Amino acid sequence: MTEKTPPAQEASVFSAVLRPHRSLGPKGFIILMSILAGISFIAGVAFLSMGAWPVFGFFGLDVLLVYIAFRLNYRAGRLYETVEVTPHELTITRVHPSGRTERFACNPYWARVRLAQARDGRTDLRLHLRGKEMSFGRFLTDDERHDFARALTGALVQARGGARI
Repeated sequence: MTEKTPPAQEASVFSAVLRPHRSLGPKGFIILMSILAGISFIAGVAFLSMGAWPVFGFFGLDVLLVYIAFRLNYRAGRLYETVEVTPHELTITRVHPSGRTERFACNPYWARVRLAQARDGRTDLRLHLRGKEMSFGRFLTDDERHDFARALTGALVQARGGARI
C-alpha cells in the first residue's frame, strides 16, 4: 500500500495585496493633533480671560471630535484585500478591520475582469464568473483600478497558458 504525498505548493502567477491609501502617517497625526490642541487651548484661554468660560470647553470638544474622526478613518484603513492567481485558482481574500475574512476562489479560465466606467469618469472593478460578479478594490483610485485591471487580466491570460491565436 502506497501513501499519497501532498501536492507541491502551486507556483503563483500573480500575487498582490491591495491596501487603502492613508496620506497622514502616525507621526503626522501626532503633530497635527498637537498643533490643533495647542491652538484650541490658546484660543480657549483667550475666551476664558474675557469671561466667556463656557467657550473654553467647546474648544476641547472640537479637538476631541477631530481625534475621533481620524481614529475611525485609520480603523477603516486596516481593510485590505489579497489577490492571488495560480494556474488552477484565482483567490480574492478581503480582511475587514474587525478581522472578519471573506474569501472568493474560482477557476481562472472562467474569470473575467471588468472595469466599468461611469459618465463622470469614476470606475468600478469587478470580477465576472458565470453570471455572478464580485466587486473588489473599491478603495483604489480610478487610475489604480485601471492599472490593476490591466495587470490582473494579464495574469489571468498567463495562468490560462498564455495568449492563444
